[in-house]
Amino acid sequence: MDTTQDLRIAVLIDADNVPYKNIKSIIEEVTRYGTPVIKRIYGDWTKPNLAGWKPHLLENAITPIQQYGYTTGKNATDSAMIIDAMDILYSPQVIEGFCIVSSDSDFTRLAIRLREAGKKVFGIGEKKTPMPFIAACDRFIYIEVIESHDQQVEKGKPKITEKTKKQLRRILRNAIDDVADEEGWAFLGEVGNLLVKKYPDFDSRNYGFSKMTPMIRFLKTFEIDERPIPKSNIKHVFIRYKNGN
Repeated sequence: MDTTQDLRIAVLIDADNVPYKNIKSIIEEVTRYGTPVIKRIYGDWTKPNLAGWKPHLLENAITPIQQYGYTTGKNATDSAMIIDAMDILYSPQVIEGFCIVSSDSDFTRLAIRLREAGKKVFGIGEKKTPMPFIAACDRFIYIEVIESHDQQVEKGKPKITEKTKKQLRRILRNAIDDVADEEGWAFLGEVGNLLVKKYPDFDSRNYGFSKMTPMIRFLKTFEIDERPIPKSNIKHVFIRYKNGN
């Protein structure tokens, strides 16, 4: 599934809820969906626990935004990110997408509001991220997957439980049924887009595959038809359920 687009994206990072060792991979992930024209990170930089961030900010051209914790128990960083996001939304600068990098459910309403304004919203966070925030995004990517997918793919066949295989077959078959032609064939790009709309955190890398086609071959439940485009090296992939046309 080709995800590259020409979106101009504002990347807003919650320093309190993201490990700094992953930031380079996170920024690289964002470039799959567009161009990060704004990159800001929020936190109280007077605190020693954020000291590890500083060299990574320089290497990745990320602007640190200082936010003091005025009240014990209240997260001033979240408020600063939300205010900045709304300022960017209404600024003259053209921004078509937002990437909120955090595992905090406090950004759920922000994601909903940005989508209501017609902006694409990408979320990046750890697997502990609450489902309401994940569901509020157009697409959600797990940091653990960004960090480890290369190693998973290189080690050969991923290990997927029978329960997971059954779940994958079910959601794939449902998506195929929704977009298939009269002969049961569905364009894989449409299937992938529909899956992300239904499940914002759906990603073949969650299961150890770099792309959807190898994952579908692994399941051994679907037919695959690669159709060449005339005068091009590109092939469109179509799939259908083996037991029905």
